[in-house]
Amino acid sequence: MDSLTSTRVLGPSDLGAVTRVVDREPLIDVFVGSRVHGSGMVPTKLGGELWGYFIDHQLVAVCYAGANLVPVGADPVAARTFADVALHRGRRCSSLVGQADAVMSMWDLLQPEWGPARDVRSSQPVMAITEEAAVEPDPAVRRVRPDEVEVLHPAAVAMFTEEVGISPNGSDGGAYYRARLSELVRAGRAFARFEDGEVVFKAEIGAVTPKACQVQGVWVRPDRRGHGLSVGGMAAVVSHALREIAPAVSLYVNEYNHAALGAYRKVGFTEVGRFATVML
Repeated sequence: MDSLTSTRVLGPSDLGAVTRVVDREPLIDVFVGSRVHGSGMVPTKLGGELWGYFIDHQLVAVCYAGANLVPVGADPVAARTFADVALHRGRRCSSLVGQADAVMSMWDLLQPEWGPARDVRSSQPVMAITEEAAVEPDPAVRRVRPDEVEVLHPAAVAMFTEEVGISPNGSDGGAYYRARLSELVRAGRAFARFEDGEVVFKAEIGAVTPKACQVQGVWVRPDRRGHGLSVGGMAAVVSHALREIAPAVSLYVNEYNHAALGAYRKVGFTEVGRFATVML
């Protein structure tokens, strides 16, 4: 007898089932996990929709639909189902990101309608660490203070533009991006090394769950690259995070960024999965 499958938008009454899905691989699915744990699945706090894929009335996979489209726990059938839902609802996101097999399965169906993509990064190692770094933390790397947001902001814009290929200062003049950066600073989740009043290394912790947090926005000023700042800097971020934020630290990185991969391995990060990102 064939299994019965269904898909629907999830809500607060689904919190228990959703939590079980996003916590299956907590070092990988940090972003969606942070949205679920932080919102309690209340729609006004979730920042988007969460679609559920059910087999015989049991929730087995979800897909976050907001500024990004992010599948969690999706096998090829669930991924194609989520792509069908996205096609029916119309494109509302600027990227697809998540476990590589699911994202690329979705993109196979979405590409004829939504393509061409600005960039497809089909293999991005997801790395994690659960104990103190293997190298000495840089003692000059510290939390950014609220009165230092204006000093941090140019470095953050430079990182985003370099990584994504477009400036975050879009139609709103960068107001949303600046507000998000200020929010991370106020939450104590932005770290930097300052020299002569300028940022030479920075990183933020963008998502947090009870089980893990995810580092984003790692950047070294171009003229200081190759001097080991990222190794000591990331060791310091890991130390702060493990002590004060979450019991594990994860991140994902472009496969071709050999310098970053080498730095993270020196710190003690190991690969735990693979992401893919499709930028639209």
